[in-house]
Amino acid sequence: MASLATPRPAHSPAPSATTPGAPARAGRPAAQAAPAAPVTPARSVRHLGPNWYASVMGTAIIANAGASLPVDVPGLRTVCAAFWALSLAMLLVLLTARAVHWARHRDQARAHLLDPATAPFYGCLSMALLAVGGGAMIVGQDWIGLPAAIAVDTVLFTAGTVIGLAAAVAIPYLMVVHHKIESASPVWLLPVVAPMVSAALGPLLVPHLPAGQAQQTLLVACYAMFGISLLGTLVMLPLVFQRLVVGGPLPLALTPTLFLVLGPLGQSTTAANKFADAAQGVLPDTYAHGFSAFAVLYGVPVMGFALMWLALAGAMVLRARRKGMGFAMTFWAFTFPVGTCVTGAEGLAQHTGLAAFRWLAVGLYVFLVAAWLVAGFHTVRGLLSGALLAAPGTAPATAARAPRRGTARTR
Repeated sequence: MASLATPRPAHSPAPSATTPGAPARAGRPAAQAAPAAPVTPARSVRHLGPNWYASVMGTAIIANAGASLPVDVPGLRTVCAAFWALSLAMLLVLLTARAVHWARHRDQARAHLLDPATAPFYGCLSMALLAVGGGAMIVGQDWIGLPAAIAVDTVLFTAGTVIGLAAAVAIPYLMVVHHKIESASPVWLLPVVAPMVSAALGPLLVPHLPAGQAQQTLLVACYAMFGISLLGTLVMLPLVFQRLVVGGPLPLALTPTLFLVLGPLGQSTTAANKFADAAQGVLPDTYAHGFSAFAVLYGVPVMGFALMWLALAGAMVLRARRKGMGFAMTFWAFTFPVGTCVTGAEGLAQHTGLAAFRWLAVGLYVFLVAAWLVAGFHTVRGLLSGALLAAPGTAPATAARAPRRGTARTR
């Protein structure tokens, strides 16, 4: 299975004399070696996979989670608004780069879809759109105004939801029909968790719809997407745990993906709390009270399991680090999934009134910010060196000190 740091097509050619960075063929004078193709913007995105959307998600969640922290920190909301603006800029740049990728390198784009290591990351496109759109409503309105925030979120929520639902069906279909999969991977959760992000962020738009059928339909649709994602997760998660127990630890470069399991756990807890908030005055009192009880009765045990998995995944990451795990784009798995646990803890703090959940949210947010700083620093350094956009095995020589990209394969 190809590296998640730099997805490899199913039949990637070996470096040759015409491959940038490859040595000339033996016996051929250096002066006669074929000149390397110039590096143009179109060529630089050839190996830009959908996994890059995780960086947008990880940046947006800094804003979304920080703006709702149950503590009063002077200037925090302004910082969160700046992070939201950064995530919006990253999204626009990445959408443009990916459009160039599909227009100029369709062979590579199709190879990504047929690569079981890369295809699940198409769920990240949906979640990036949703996270940035939700951030417009949560904190972006401070800078762009409420009408503009509603317009931005409406567009991004609609696009993200449609893409997420399509990915939740299309990617499992490809896994069954085209992918030759040897063992389960935590990245399998990415397509099925995308509808849960829609479920958690959709209630932000409910108060801005006409009262009655429109509000009720959106809220019930979000609850349906909650079920789609939750049941999909319950199908996938046992396979992931069985892989760990039977096959042993994941390859070093893939170990951070264990944190992806936190995504559906934290996001479903967040969604349950958002349903309770939005249902008041929208649904009949019986259902509204039911959602309020469900938020606590569901959220508390799921958050407990999330903390257990966080400890397990953290121990596996420390083990991998001791064995030499270097930076890969999988480090972004430390951000968005942890951020969903922050928002889940924030919701439980609001509905239970327990200080323990407030401090849990703060502690997880500190971890989230630290993880973002690490992943962001190494990503920028890898971009500047060219290592993260180079073809697998052809990183520029000037990037010798850049973080090494993983090349581990699944067992």
